[in-house]
Amino acid sequence: MATNSWRISTINGALLALYFIPAWTIVAFKIVVSPVHGLYDLPNVSVALFLGDHLHFASMNLVRFAWLLALAKMTVVVFFAVFLLMTTRASVRKTGGCDEALAMALGIGSLITFGSMVMASRVGEMAALRLHATELLLLLGGAILMAVEPPFQRKTEPVRQWPPEPEIYPFSNPSS
Repeated sequence: MATNSWRISTINGALLALYFIPAWTIVAFKIVVSPVHGLYDLPNVSVALFLGDHLHFASMNLVRFAWLLALAKMTVVVFFAVFLLMTTRASVRKTGGCDEALAMALGIGSLITFGSMVMASRVGEMAALRLHATELLLLLGGAILMAVEPPFQRKTEPVRQWPPEPEIYPFSNPSS
């Protein structure tokens, strides 16, 4: 395995995926199994408190929103999983074909964590605020790294120069 085909954003994205896939899958499955209990766990408690206290959502609407939150988190997990699968092929990794899946995961994940962070700050849930701020910094750091990293440069072999074409002038006198 040639290490020169790995970009720093690909390694960073793989490390982010190794954190977010299990963490958000567990959170999403807790919501699927029991929407109310899953929504009041630490990663989602700020969202539940904000929706219940500030927006006055009814309990059935909280359950619907919990399922929507679980679906959004599973979408991010799927994009990270697709990114990891695409990085296993060197031809896709070298051409940057896996960057779209990583960009979608980073974008949707950043929106979810930013919204959760704002809601945590509004309800005063400090533990959830720290968690969401940390996750947001991880995702934004990955996005910035993708944006500033130059494209992958391949080593090109020098092209052999062909001899110049002979000067042939039809209908002309070569002695003149």
